[in-house]
Amino acid sequence: MNSRESQLKAFDRLLTIMDELRAQCPWDKKQTMETLRHLTIEETYELGDAILEDNLDEVKKELGDLLLHIVFYAKIGSETEAFDMGDVANEICEKLINRHPHIYGDVEVADEEEVKRNWENIKLKEGKKSVLEGVPNGLPSLVKANRIQDKVAGVGFDWEKPEQVFEKLQEELAELQTEIDKNRHDAMEAEFGDVLFSMVNYARFLNINPENALERTNKKFIKRFQYLEERAKLVGKSLKEMTLQEMDVFWEEAKHNEH
Repeated sequence: MNSRESQLKAFDRLLTIMDELRAQCPWDKKQTMETLRHLTIEETYELGDAILEDNLDEVKKELGDLLLHIVFYAKIGSETEAFDMGDVANEICEKLINRHPHIYGDVEVADEEEVKRNWENIKLKEGKKSVLEGVPNGLPSLVKANRIQDKVAGVGFDWEKPEQVFEKLQEELAELQTEIDKNRHDAMEAEFGDVLFSMVNYARFLNINPENALERTNKKFIKRFQYLEERAKLVGKSLKEMTLQEMDVFWEEAKHNEH
């Protein structure tokens, strides 16, 4: 592994390259924070994919891409003297020190949950009006639900036991079924949202990340369905020509092959 000195040297090299690209490359010259924004989001999702695939070589590459974007934003910020890379690094350093009084102060904590509660209380003291201010509006709904619940739990607004959350989930499912029976579409959508929110909450109590769990199932489904498509092609059939029973044979093969 690289020493601290060599790591700092590598980071300085990246800053130098960024300066050169911004000054000399026609594409890099044209970029703004707005034009980089959607690319940064893509890079973040690519990093997430690499992590879920447990592909550490890809994680390393995607981290590099994301680090480049951070350096790029800092370079753009420095051009209007709004901030530079040093300001960015110092800002997060100060935030970490302030929000970890159990490390950099004389506060004592019993466990991880108390650390999280202290974190949210400190943020309120910093001037935030709501513990939910830190949840970005643009987050995907599943991720947002998880963050909302995590935030409010940090200030004690939470269930005590997983069993209580499961009971709430069953209650929400019953309410959904009631609206389905009445065929009231708008109410059905509202109750369906409550079911999903309760599922996310239950996942949190089981120490399951719902986004990871769903993406794991997405990948599993894609793999099985693509196997089904390949097997159908081998026997010279179109999926549209096959019955569900015929497709199910290949589907079960795909499941068996996973084991």
